[in-house]
Amino acid sequence: MSLWTINDVVDSAARKFKDRTALIDGQRKVTFFELKAEVDRIAGWLQAQGISKGDKVAIQGRNSLAWVTAFYATLRVGGIAVPLNHKLAPAETAYILDHSESRLWLVDNDLYNAAAGEGFQAPPAFSLGENVEKTGLASLAPQNENHTYTRVEVESADLAELLYTSGTTGRPKGCMHSHASVLLAGMGSSMVYGLSPQDRVLIAMPVWHSFPLNNLLVSSLYFGASVVLVSEYHPQTFLQTVQDKRCTLFFGAPIAYLMPLKMVSDFDEYDLTSMRAWLYGGGPIDADSASMLMERYRSSRFYQVFGMTESGPTGTALLPEEQVSKAGSIGRYAVSGCELKVMLNDETEAERGETGEIWMRCQSMMLGYYRNPEASAAVFHEDWYRTGDLARLDEDGYLFIVDRLKDMIVTGGENVYSKEVEDVLANHPDINEVAVIGTPHAEWGESVTAVIVPREGQEIQLDEVKAYCAKYLAKYKIPRLIEIVDAMPRTPTGKVMKFQLRAAMSVKQP
Repeated sequence: MSLWTINDVVDSAARKFKDRTALIDGQRKVTFFELKAEVDRIAGWLQAQGISKGDKVAIQGRNSLAWVTAFYATLRVGGIAVPLNHKLAPAETAYILDHSESRLWLVDNDLYNAAAGEGFQAPPAFSLGENVEKTGLASLAPQNENHTYTRVEVESADLAELLYTSGTTGRPKGCMHSHASVLLAGMGSSMVYGLSPQDRVLIAMPVWHSFPLNNLLVSSLYFGASVVLVSEYHPQTFLQTVQDKRCTLFFGAPIAYLMPLKMVSDFDEYDLTSMRAWLYGGGPIDADSASMLMERYRSSRFYQVFGMTESGPTGTALLPEEQVSKAGSIGRYAVSGCELKVMLNDETEAERGETGEIWMRCQSMMLGYYRNPEASAAVFHEDWYRTGDLARLDEDGYLFIVDRLKDMIVTGGENVYSKEVEDVLANHPDINEVAVIGTPHAEWGESVTAVIVPREGQEIQLDEVKAYCAKYLAKYKIPRLIEIVDAMPRTPTGKVMKFQLRAAMSVKQP
């Protein structure tokens, strides 16, 4: 028997866990058997639209049963799913739809209306939601239509996903993941926190993110765990869902744990005793915060997970017993199915006490960037992926991220690449020069900060910068702070020294 595909996992789960709950979306519960039946029905509908093996299908929406079934149905017909961030600006959506060569665009109604208003050319679009008469969109696989799915032969090495992640050039890059790499990513991380059929996994972070998608949604199907979907994260909804649905595992950025403590006055009244694993990623938690969170959430079962879209994501984990003693670290060892080393240069591995670039070699690694062989070649050294993250090894071998070669900002668990924001602001008529950096923020990890040299005689205001950026960028990429300077610090070759900007930038709360 050859290696399994995600399609095989759908079939196997329907047989093994037939009448058990696979998904909960609001008041609707779907068994594993019902999930497969709905996936097959939508797969038949996709085939009726002309989608066949190798075709790309873009899926853009909030967490929902419709999103999940559209994703699995795309793979069912041999297609390649292209999950899109629902926070993207219309121009960003247009670029990915075009670059991915998507044949269909399955989208939430309001996202379609906002994008369509910009007048860009898009592939045929269908609604993931209801009330389609208000949008002019045709419905995805109408319930009153029965479509017969014709089985397609799919191999484990076939592409399953194009996951777009921003790059230092300012344009998103599509990470190509096969059925095998997706499944192996979920297996490796699930071994850390012991995912099982007894789990109820809460997905309140966007399902289009690589960790919720591959390591939680697909992995839950593989292990027979139930998934509870929340359309969008809100602190009180998050707590209420954990309590009401008796969830056992959750993943979120650190801010997802801190916000309820500030915004929900009766936090301590919620029953969170069903939870056995609190996962977080996208930034570290300091020792004091870790102790406080364990006390307030009445649990010591916190895990930090570190990885990137390119690796599946697969990487490292900081275990519960290490949260305070090694706070700020991403862990000591790579998870199962992954190797890691810290390199001073292409030939020399770092010793303890030294700082170098993290290199990874994982069985869940992407096959490369779609339609970008130059970028693919640049990030691999033989079979090692050069992450661009600089880490210090402490005396015990634990890794601490100290900087990013890729100049990426992580704010509230979202990745923002400075070049992308700089390219937008460079076209502002009153800005002569701009550099975008991340400045520390106690809750969000970092704030997107624009350091600006205005054109002579011009004044730049933060609100005006935000309004300008809103036309071109997702909300989380818009600068929350600006700093006006007379000139940029530069190297003798003319490169802006961003480390000096970070050091000189006074810490401001947005």
